[in-house]
Amino acid sequence: MSFVSRETANAANIYNEMLKDKECTIFLTLAGSTSAAGCMNIYKDLVKYNMVDAIVATGASIIDMDFFEALGFRHYQGSQFQDDTELRKNYRIYDTYIDEDELQFCDKKICEIADKLEPRSYTSREFIQEMGKYLKKNSVKKDSLIETAYDNHVPIFCPAFTDSSAGFGLVIHQEKNPKKHMTIDSIREFRELTEIKIQSKGSGLFMIGGGVPKNFIQDTVICAELLGKEVDMHKYAIQITVADSRDGACSSSTLKEASSWGKVDVTKEQMVFAEATSVLPLIASDAYHKASWKNRDRKNFSKIFG
Repeated sequence: MSFVSRETANAANIYNEMLKDKECTIFLTLAGSTSAAGCMNIYKDLVKYNMVDAIVATGASIIDMDFFEALGFRHYQGSQFQDDTELRKNYRIYDTYIDEDELQFCDKKICEIADKLEPRSYTSREFIQEMGKYLKKNSVKKDSLIETAYDNHVPIFCPAFTDSSAGFGLVIHQEKNPKKHMTIDSIREFRELTEIKIQSKGSGLFMIGGGVPKNFIQDTVICAELLGKEVDMHKYAIQITVADSRDGACSSSTLKEASSWGKVDVTKEQMVFAEATSVLPLIASDAYHKASWKNRDRKNFSKIFG
């Protein structure tokens, strides 16, 4: 009726409109530690049940959390009041812990995947697709987000890919192979993501947190226009965040402000000022049970890049 409950209800209604709109490409963006906090299965199900068409995420969400668990490792419940000096040999995410040695194994596994690839430039989408191939044969925990996205041709982009365990792994790879190594091409990645926007008759954003993923997907509208393509602003937009826009931070700017940059239409937008793990399950569950996803055709955007 009011406050965050009204924001959440409005967001749920907008998300259901996205799912009913057969011309709408739905972009899911992920930032923050919601994956480790328990939402990874929600993101996986959104892909599995054809409720998102492309993902833009931080490297940590995809590598340090999802790929990490796919290798058989786990996140553990801890406390934000623990002595950090005592925890030095481990890695802490607020009140969640992971083992540092296991994270370094994750780094080295990234290096192993890179070592087997042709030495050229790759987008993060291409590299994550190679990770999906690897997990199909080698995952300990099945049905990770990476593997589910790979199976359903949903591309995953990590525009700040090196700001994660992947960055360490690729540094090791280049150190081992100084003259013949692969590298990440973030410019071509921006072009790929923009191509999805260009090929979409309409689009909607379902954004968890802000940061680079939020800005990256919104900038596709401007990029397409600079390439001489006529595209509409993102028609629908939801952002779940606890960020405050009073400090002028771009990543926490409201969706109405994004409209002034020509990125997001304000007709169907909703800011939900809440901690995502408390409201995301409600929005996703509502959409799943209303079942508009059953009438959507899969976009299969991974296939457009060959």
